Amino acid sequence: MTQNTQSYFLELGLINTLVIDRLTTPGAYMMAQDGNDVLLPGQYLTNDMKEGDLLDVFLYTDSEDRLVATTLTPKAKLDEFALLEVVDVAGFGAFMDWGLSKDLLVPNMFQKTRFEVGEKRFIRVIYDERTHRLVGTEKLGDFFERKITGLHPNQEVKILVIAKTPLGFKCIVEDKYEGLIYHNEIFEKIALGDEKKAFIKTIRKDGNIDLNLRKPGSKKSGGSHEKVLALLKENKGIMPYNYKSDAELIKDVFGLSKKEFKRTLTSLQEKKKIEVKDTGIYLKD
Repeated sequence: MTQNTQSYFLELGLINTLVIDRLTTPGAYMMAQDGNDVLLPGQYLTNDMKEGDLLDVFLYTDSEDRLVATTLTPKAKLDEFALLEVVDVAGFGAFMDWGLSKDLLVPNMFQKTRFEVGEKRFIRVIYDERTHRLVGTEKLGDFFERKITGLHPNQEVKILVIAKTPLGFKCIVEDKYEGLIYHNEIFEKIALGDEKKAFIKTIRKDGNIDLNLRKPGSKKSGGSHEKVLALLKENKGIMPYNYKSDAELIKDVFGLSKKEFKRTLTSLQEKKKIEVKDTGIYLKD
């Protein structure tokens, strides 16, 4: 039950606040203010629900394309993005698990490459004008806003990591813009679906945003010192790395660039905190 105001219309793909108009054998018929109603199947009813109650329900279409309500909330609603798993593939498209009993179809025309069962793809839920259904699309470029307002360089923003490209990781910035973090500027583990804070590096003329995970002008040495010392303590004071260690390995283990890693080792040695040998890094007492 909810205390929200009753929705005026039935809105596909969104959470609607509807009143229980009548209880029947198939379930409860939920009514909007304009008099239109939709069935909430009996499997979603609880013993305390009664006629006249307001209820938040999500509206989508069932396997026979009839509008139906559910008390479940999908992983993404209309015009939202989510990382979804492929659960089945057919000749006309792929089906994604989006948290409801009926899977979300991504038609072939909305796929960038062929989908395979078990893999995960970033999908936006859209309304398909041709079929009047909710479907998913992997082709996200057309949905980003290109006129950027209210943002400026060095500003902290909310990002969602959606794709790995040859240049870096593509992100959704503040739920509506497209951004990129370049591979050579990432010094921490990052994966599709991660929600993070980032900082605007550059706002480009094409409407894309270059991002950095580090705050501009932040002091790096203190943080890198603490990181190396903490990892040494976790590993009983010895780690098998030195100045000659592979840059990718350093990035994976320490979350630092090789240049910053070497600078940190030198600084810690000068402070007599560590000793670096051919066999590794040793924490001093």
